[in-house]
Amino acid sequence: MNRRVFVLAAMALSGCAGAGARVTPTGAPLAELEPLYRADAGREAITISVSSNGCTAKADFAFHVERRGGATTLAFARKRIDPCRSFAMGRTELTFTWAELGVGPRTEVFLLNPLAAWTGPGS
Repeated sequence: MNRRVFVLAAMALSGCAGAGARVTPTGAPLAELEPLYRADAGREAITISVSSNGCTAKADFAFHVERRGGATTLAFARKRIDPCRSFAMGRTELTFTWAELGVGPRTEVFLLNPLAAWTGPGS
């Protein structure tokens, strides 16, 4: 299944919110993927840092793992917009175990999400 169809299906099933949604330029490669502030791959899990208004939870994210030609790719997408109203930009860390993702702990994984610089609260 191609990633775009996966993300669109996940958003449709979860009731994608529109107010306050981040807008990415049309035609940008993999524009539907959540920008990450950081990603740390550990022995048992991967931890990602994402934007949050205070209510972002792991259940708000979908992931997609694809194995093709010996390469394993991983992508994270937001299913629901964080409904909280914080006066300052925030972030939160979410941890996904390799077992939860269906990936062996020593598997080389290519992360498809774009990385964005954290500029601090209120920036």
